[in-house]
Amino acid sequence: MQTSKSRRRFIRDLSLGSLSLAPALSSLASCAGATSQKKNGLGIALVGLGGYAGGQLAPALQQTKNCYLAGIVTGTPAKEKIWSDKYNIPQKNIYNYETFDKIADNPDIDIVYVVLPVAMHKEYTIRAAKAGKHVICEKPMAVSSADCQEMIDACKNAGKMLSIGYRLHFEPYNMEMMRLGQQKVFGKIQKLDAKNGFVYGGDPNAWRLKKALAGGGGLMDMGVYCIQGVRYTTGEEPLTVKAREEKLRPELFKEVDETVYWEMKFPSGAIARCKSSYNANDNNLRADAENGWFELSEAYRYGGMAGATSKGKMDFPQINQQAAQMDDFANCIVQKKPTIVPGEMGLQDIKIVEAIYRSIASGKEENV
Repeated sequence: MQTSKSRRRFIRDLSLGSLSLAPALSSLASCAGATSQKKNGLGIALVGLGGYAGGQLAPALQQTKNCYLAGIVTGTPAKEKIWSDKYNIPQKNIYNYETFDKIADNPDIDIVYVVLPVAMHKEYTIRAAKAGKHVICEKPMAVSSADCQEMIDACKNAGKMLSIGYRLHFEPYNMEMMRLGQQKVFGKIQKLDAKNGFVYGGDPNAWRLKKALAGGGGLMDMGVYCIQGVRYTTGEEPLTVKAREEKLRPELFKEVDETVYWEMKFPSGAIARCKSSYNANDNNLRADAENGWFELSEAYRYGGMAGATSKGKMDFPQINQQAAQMDDFANCIVQKKPTIVPGEMGLQDIKIVEAIYRSIASGKEENV
């Protein structure tokens, strides 16, 4: 486990993804007119103020109805004033990684949203639960299934709810894929295709390229969307996986996977062929069934979703996915009903990821 000092240095030095300082400050500056919304609903504290928190979650919390941005946790003092001024966050609701546990004494904060490097998810989920707060943990849930289970157990023991940041479960186009597949609108699904990736061109020393911090590369970061996609389209869990890895830039991806191809077999007989990559721009989800097909040509992005079926184009509203996700979790807490994206869902994804890595290592088909 990292020391508090090394955590602060680590977070300051990041230059990619959800914890990059420059994108975070830039995205805050670009959110013209963003102000703290009326204090109603449940209060959320964001832990880790990087690109995703600043560019997506904080703006989304200006559109939510059941929750609002109540607090922040950061290891970078410069961000405290920027966020406080931008979102009218009182000083008593601002924490760093040393004072985090004092959040237990703050009634303004009901939910802690962990937006940190993957290796830190377990620690802060468990600490938040022990502090008496409900938790949303960003995906992928953790670096191992054992860590996932510890997080689930900690929240259950504390009597608090745990949700994973699977925003696409609340997105209309992906919800239509669920409906078409699970209700067998076009008959039994025979095969699926899912790809997700981008060409990495960032800092070669970023945390996403460090196995100890990220748990893996493109598979953990991008591939989880593909795993999720075929799971919620079929409504089934894969039995086996067969995978192989490709590295065209080994000098950059020294510790983590660059591109992974894998096949998953489902109880119904459906076969899913998937690809995750840090070296290819991919973003699709398709199912071929007995009596037609349905697909998303823009499947996993924050907006601009697009899809079609063998009967015509899909046409649904574009929504703020993160706002819908957080509002639903807040409603689940108030209504005391289960979230549709619980910790167990994140655990299952990581079990599948582990099976894929085992298959890469063995060269054989592996059971999930």
